[in-house]
Amino acid sequence: MKLLFRRRLFSVGVAIGALTLVGAGIGTAQASTAQHSRPASVKPTVVLVHGAWADGSSWDKVAAKLQHDGYRVVTPPNLLSGVDNDAANLRAYLDTITGPVVLVGHSYGGMVITNAALGDKQVKALVYVDAYIPDQHDTVYSLTSAVPGSVFAAEASTVFDQVAIPGGDPHYPNLYVKPSVFGKAFADKSIPAKDVAVLAARQRPLAYNALVEEAGAPAWTTIPSWSVIGKQDAVIPAAQQIAMSKRAKAHTIEINAPHLSMVTDAGAVTNQIEAAAKATN
Repeated sequence: MKLLFRRRLFSVGVAIGALTLVGAGIGTAQASTAQHSRPASVKPTVVLVHGAWADGSSWDKVAAKLQHDGYRVVTPPNLLSGVDNDAANLRAYLDTITGPVVLVGHSYGGMVITNAALGDKQVKALVYVDAYIPDQHDTVYSLTSAVPGSVFAAEASTVFDQVAIPGGDPHYPNLYVKPSVFGKAFADKSIPAKDVAVLAARQRPLAYNALVEEAGAPAWTTIPSWSVIGKQDAVIPAAQQIAMSKRAKAHTIEINAPHLSMVTDAGAVTNQIEAAAKATN
């Protein structure tokens, strides 16, 4: 009788132990499921804005690296029609994007992103790549000529070919960089001469008024900024880029590159953009 009673106790103990283990397993599985169901941080969309006399292809190397690293990348065309109009068009494009945005501008593109991002809560970071970082009332011309060293600070007739805009103000033509000046301005020996010739041949014009239109209130007062400074830049001298970056309190790196640093040093430029993107999470 005692033996039978002990066996029954043993059976009950085993059953209780089994239920305990099953319960623990369910709890662990639920905890694991809950852990894995937490939404991962969403990578921002990276919007790359090209500069004057260029198109979106100038970003090709950087865009490919960002896409490889899992970012959605878009390179909308910059109209090069003037700061106000270009910023308005970019702002309209940004309105079509869902989720956080890292907004990147090269050269004149810096003027455009600074104006376009003002008040846009989706834009979490601004990145300036050999770019103008204007304060209110600054112009491309005033920033270009602020310190010595820019190829474009010379007499306009020696730098640009001017083409009238049909029906437009004759005092505000389209500007093309003279082929003899293009390589000096944008590249150095790190870009083969044949490639520079192609870039010069397919350049898009910049409307003259883009040089003299004043910037509005800058977005960098409320949006954190990063910058890449090419120390060999012949369009925006490095000293001027440093001054603008300090004014905007930008996280800055300096690299031994010409004005087209995203072509010659795509890795360094990509790293800075991704640093800005990671800081938004």
